[in-house]
Amino acid sequence: MKYALKTDTGKVRQHNEDSGGVFTKGEHFLAIVADGMGGHKAGDVASSKSVSLLNEKWKDTDLGEVDTPEKAEKWLLDAVEDTNQRLFQHAKENKECDGMGTTLVAAICTPASVSLLHIGDSRCYLLKQGSLTKMTEDHTLVNELVRSGQLSEDEAENHPRKHWILRALGTEETINVDLLSFTWEKGDVVLLCSDGLSNKVSRETMEEMLNNDQLTIHEQVERLVSLANEAGGEDNITIVLISNDREEQEREAK
Repeated sequence: MKYALKTDTGKVRQHNEDSGGVFTKGEHFLAIVADGMGGHKAGDVASSKSVSLLNEKWKDTDLGEVDTPEKAEKWLLDAVEDTNQRLFQHAKENKECDGMGTTLVAAICTPASVSLLHIGDSRCYLLKQGSLTKMTEDHTLVNELVRSGQLSEDEAENHPRKHWILRALGTEETINVDLLSFTWEKGDVVLLCSDGLSNKVSRETMEEMLNNDQLTIHEQVERLVSLANEAGGEDNITIVLISNDREEQEREAK
C-alpha cells in the first residue's frame, strides 16, 4: 500500500481547522481526516487532538487486535468513544474550548480489507475498477432531508443550511457513529476528505483524477487540492489517498 496526505488552509480562511494523519504498523494503516467545526471555538484543537489521541492508541495496539474487520471495527469504536470523552472533558475544563467539535472519518486499511468509522460530513470514497463510490452518508440536516425525500440532490447542493452538522465528536458526552467494512483489491484506492474538497469538486472529477495513471498518488492529491481552491477555496481542504498497490510497492523496494 502507498499513501499521500495533504491539508490546505484554502483561499479564504485565516487558519486551518482541519487535521489529518496516516500511521503505519506493518501492513496496516490507520488513516484519519478531522474537520474542526466552523463557528465553534477551538475547532482546530478538537481536530488535532482527535488525530493525536487516536495515533497514541494506535502506537500501543498489537496487530492481532485489528487483524479482522470485526476486530478493526471494535478498535475504531472503542478508540473514538474514548477520544470523544477526552475531548468533551477538555472542553469542560478549558473555557476557551467550550463547544468545540470536529467531524471524523477514520479507516484501518489492511491488504485485504478496509474498516471505516465516521461522524459528521467528512467522507470516504472507494475507487474500484475505475468507478468512484461514496462509502459514507453525511450526518447533516440537508442529507437527512434528501434521504426522507423532502429535498432533491440538486436542491441540496445549494441549500442555505447545507453545513448544519447533526453529529460531531467532542460536543456531547456520548456519540452515534457509522461503522462499516469492505474488501479491496490491487488497484483499488481509498479517498478520505473533508468537505472542503467534496463541496467544491464533483465525484466525477475526483474519479477522473484518480484514474489518471500518468500522475503519482502525491500528484493526484496536489491536483485535487488545486481544483478545490480554483473553485473558490472557501474552506480548509484535507485529503488522504491510500492505494492498494502492493506489487508496485514491492518493485520499488527492489
